[in-house]
Amino acid sequence: MPNTLSKLTKRLMGGRADAADDSFADEVEVLATSGLRDKIGYLSAMNLFRDLSPDQMQEIDRATRMQTCRAGRVFYTPNETGEVLFILKKGAVQIYRMSPEGRKLVIARLPPYSFFGEMSCIGQGMYDTFAEATEESLICTMSRSDVERLLLSKPQVALRILEAVGGRMVEAERQLEEIAFKGLIPRLAALILREAENDEVKGLSHQDIAEQLGVYRETVTSALNELKTAGIIDISRKHISITDRKRLDRAAGE
Repeated sequence: MPNTLSKLTKRLMGGRADAADDSFADEVEVLATSGLRDKIGYLSAMNLFRDLSPDQMQEIDRATRMQTCRAGRVFYTPNETGEVLFILKKGAVQIYRMSPEGRKLVIARLPPYSFFGEMSCIGQGMYDTFAEATEESLICTMSRSDVERLLLSKPQVALRILEAVGGRMVEAERQLEEIAFKGLIPRLAALILREAENDEVKGLSHQDIAEQLGVYRETVTSALNELKTAGIIDISRKHISITDRKRLDRAAGE
């Protein structure tokens, strides 16, 4: 039985299609339409574009290129020179820096529908950082010229970008303040409280936590064991349970 691939080959080679192949063009059109609908659906779900019309969303779609990044792929490095805005449709990304000794400091962990990149026109920069997909991700990219046209024609989008960039600056200042003025245990306690859902932190290894705090894995393991011995948390593989939230709150405030 001829499949879609054989039909496509026949068309490309100029062969004569039989009557059963007459629906091939319709199949291709349905697949293309479905892909376009999925792509626009992802973009429409972003707060950044939440009130744009269908026609405006199609303009955004035409200005973006989509790529799939497997988990562990570093798709942006400090030696990149071009300005580009990344839009994370699906998956997860971490932004980090590397010390001369090879130690990683995670600056941000970004969920789906986030945007990031090197874009001086909106005050958004990567500042010598790496971007890595931590799980299989769908990422759209926009060039500087496309972003500038978008901002000039859609002031509400420009405002939301500025709000998001401002929020990230506040978060960066908080992280810097903790590094400068707090010891490891308070910083670790604060991280656990931020990441916890229903008093549980799932999916973070000791190495993941160390990279967020800018310390060595062995140092984090020792600090976690100290909180466990004190009866404040319980730990297992990529899982932390808060057993005494009041004392953890106090530890985070020290």
